[in-house]
Amino acid sequence: NEGNEYFRERDYRRAAIAYSEGLRKPCEDPELRAVLLTNRGAAHFHLRNYRSALSDAVQAKKLKPTHLKAIIRGALCHMELKNFSEAIAWCEEGLRIDPKEKKLVEMRAKADKLKVNTKAAKGPAMLVTCFVSRSTLGSLVEERNIKLVPEPSNEEEEISDGLAEMSLDGFHSDNAVGAKVHLDADGNLNWPVLFLYPEHEQTDFIAAFHENSRFIDHLMVMFAELPPWDLERKYLPSNLELYFEDEERAELYELNPEHTLLQVLQHQRYFVKAGTPTVLALVKHSPFSKKYLLGKKVHRL
Repeated sequence: NEGNEYFRERDYRRAAIAYSEGLRKPCEDPELRAVLLTNRGAAHFHLRNYRSALSDAVQAKKLKPTHLKAIIRGALCHMELKNFSEAIAWCEEGLRIDPKEKKLVEMRAKADKLKVNTKAAKGPAMLVTCFVSRSTLGSLVEERNIKLVPEPSNEEEEISDGLAEMSLDGFHSDNAVGAKVHLDADGNLNWPVLFLYPEHEQTDFIAAFHENSRFIDHLMVMFAELPPWDLERKYLPSNLELYFEDEERAELYELNPEHTLLQVLQHQRYFVKAGTPTVLALVKHSPFSKKYLLGKKVHRL
């Protein structure tokens, strides 16, 4: 109810938080959980967090395969992400439930038309688009004052006492899932981002973190349900502190979860290593956090 009230006021961020709080409560009713997920997905959609919204739609559909709102939301997300084939598949799934659903009928036709236009654009023109994207990507990063550090060779790589206490082997974007920073249709950069949880030697990997998305928005999705390794149930978004490491100076910087990825990457001491921004997550005031930070120089932003 609180989430719905915020949604009516168009305060979508607080709506998403409220729905996430509801999802954390023990509940045996799959239909209610599907509604909460669908509603949170709608909030994320209005925040332009389309991948987060799509993730909620997928989870809601698993809980209630006939939930039309979840199917419509998932189709809309695929449309925004230019995944027209997937949008068509979601529309057809919904139309099997309700053949007269107007939104799905219209979206199905629009997706089909856009898919045909995309196919027609293939060939030499598509090659030009790829060439332009590749050649301008470096300048777009430079224009944003983002500093890149090339991945070192095996002979040169040295493991520091900071974030590299956890082995990152196999977690680089190329090696792990093939994700790379890319330019979307609106001219925004989407980055692969790695979250590290050293207390439990666990990680999270976001393949496409929109540069204008905030860290708190992703944390709300990632910890909507507590992970199985969090036996003490303390990894709540409000309990987490996020840091990045300045390896050159062996110093840590605490970042503001309300900041966007772009704001963090533009910090004068943030250096993107191997094309994958990396963030460290610790539980506030926990014994492990105090021990981990002991003796380290930490800058509070």
